Amino acid sequence: MNLLEAFEIDQNGHELISLVGAGGKTTAMFALAQAMKALNKRVLVTTTTNLFYPAQKECDRVIVSEAVDSSIFNAIPAGSVTVLGKGVIEGRKLTGVDKEFIGQLHEENIFDCILVECDGSKRKPIKAPAHYEPVVPHNATRAIGVIGLDAVGNPITEDYVHRLELFCAVVKRQPGAILDQEAVVNLIVSSQGLFKDVPDGCEKYLLLNKADNAQRRMQAGDILIGLRKRDIFSITRCVVAALARNKIYQKKGDDLKI
Repeated sequence: MNLLEAFEIDQNGHELISLVGAGGKTTAMFALAQAMKALNKRVLVTTTTNLFYPAQKECDRVIVSEAVDSSIFNAIPAGSVTVLGKGVIEGRKLTGVDKEFIGQLHEENIFDCILVECDGSKRKPIKAPAHYEPVVPHNATRAIGVIGLDAVGNPITEDYVHRLELFCAVVKRQPGAILDQEAVVNLIVSSQGLFKDVPDGCEKYLLLNKADNAQRRMQAGDILIGLRKRDIFSITRCVVAALARNKIYQKKGDDLKI
């Protein structure tokens, strides 16, 4: 199973994919972008928050513009990845684009695939969203909620968690307690958790990332069992991966559907 198959990406249609959570959103976004580029697709990568300025190998061009005008993309060729930001701050971050404009670009079918990073995580492996995030376009076709498995089994502190106080309230744990699999399930299923503000009708995919060893893959399996016990049918599929190593794990006879 490759990355496009794992997230059931429509390779012949037009996708608007939002990424939320923590623990590998940017890595997943650019991996999907490159996979679509390899199929000669026209790909846009953007953000509704802030995004670190991409490395040269990650894209073909970067457009920085405050213009809400789709004509700036008239010369974009097939088989390419374009990154869009509204501005640049701190010399290294692209600022967010209005979600309405992103939705408009999707409706105009200018790109075969639009990938949007919809919240920040300060490079922590797990988080809970603030009241103003994530900022997801209303017509997103898929949402990928990302959790870094390197947080599981560690203390619930700011070393591992972004927005600690909010996180503890959502997962029903005290600061300093060990982050167990049940707490992760609580984050996934809560209306104020991983998929907060994802629009109705948008397919939801869970990415348990950084499954770099057997212990973390076992933890991922326990999280999946916990979700099934809760009868969570709103999530289309759980993908267990170590994206930095380009690995997707799948049990024989189990397609990881919830």
